[in-house]
Amino acid sequence: MKKSIALIYGGNSEEAGISVQSGKNVAANICREEYEVYELLLKGVHWRVLNPSGGMVEEGVAERGLENPGEVGVEVDKTDFSFVWEGRKVKFDMAFIMIHGNPGENGLLQGYLEMMGVPYNTCSAYVSAITFDKHSCKRFIEHAGVKMAKDVFLRRGSAYCPQEIVDELGLPVFVKPTNGGSSFGITKVKRVEDLEAAVELAFKEYDSVIIEESIVGRELTNGIYQDGDQLVKLPVTEIVTTREFFDYEAKYLGESQEICPAQIPDELTLRIQETTERIYRYMGCSGLVRMDYIVRGEEIFFLETNTVPGMTPMSLVPAQVRAAGIPMKEFFSTLIENIR
Repeated sequence: MKKSIALIYGGNSEEAGISVQSGKNVAANICREEYEVYELLLKGVHWRVLNPSGGMVEEGVAERGLENPGEVGVEVDKTDFSFVWEGRKVKFDMAFIMIHGNPGENGLLQGYLEMMGVPYNTCSAYVSAITFDKHSCKRFIEHAGVKMAKDVFLRRGSAYCPQEIVDELGLPVFVKPTNGGSSFGITKVKRVEDLEAAVELAFKEYDSVIIEESIVGRELTNGIYQDGDQLVKLPVTEIVTTREFFDYEAKYLGESQEICPAQIPDELTLRIQETTERIYRYMGCSGLVRMDYIVRGEEIFFLETNTVPGMTPMSLVPAQVRAAGIPMKEFFSTLIENIR
């Protein structure tokens, strides 16, 4: 009998549209001969199964669901994570989370699934909550032998002096909301007089902010995932953009070049992959994770952890999978078979 999988995408952040694209790409590459795949669009209180019959979702349905939650598909019964279709009650055997941001990457959805006893593909609720918050993640791994940019942390309402921050970190600095993804609310600040406006912009995204020194170097990223007792370290990608940093336009509107495998010495590739594995194990990660870095000379600086990395056809991890010579269907089957 096929395993019943809830492929969950959408979400409540500005990344919902990207999540839908990721979910569609996963849906197109899951082996349906092995798994019964139900695509679940989550938006607010509405958790809707878009294909209750189990077939492929028609084009545009998920996008309509984001605009008008509750008007497409069949509602999930959250008391036992199931739905009813044509008199048949379907309970999901497992969940494949493809929500970037809230609630799929910050531990909230994971916490619900843990209470329901439903296994899923990402890090635990605890690890997801830590890794999603940039400040908490850095504080957690700062004793793991990993280099990181110096930073200043601000909570909404905190008093701060822009000049003192610049004296400590130098210029330019990056101002970021501690929670969030796809570079929303991030500003590269080159003048002390622009710092306050950047902080206020970041506070529009979340109630705490991290200000980091700028490390000038090459931006590299590396995916890793569990396959039985082994960790599979994917090829390293270099990100090259003419923009100030790898922002939304660079990520999703084609204003960057992703080179995979990165054209770097083998020794550096190995060190980056070893750093990725060290952080993965130290954090207690599970499933697929992507680590981002800045490399300055011989120094590798950790930037952040992505526990639900993008899965659109143009995303970084799918490119790494292709570069490794792994068929996408085989890749997703491995992720599913390692859900615990």
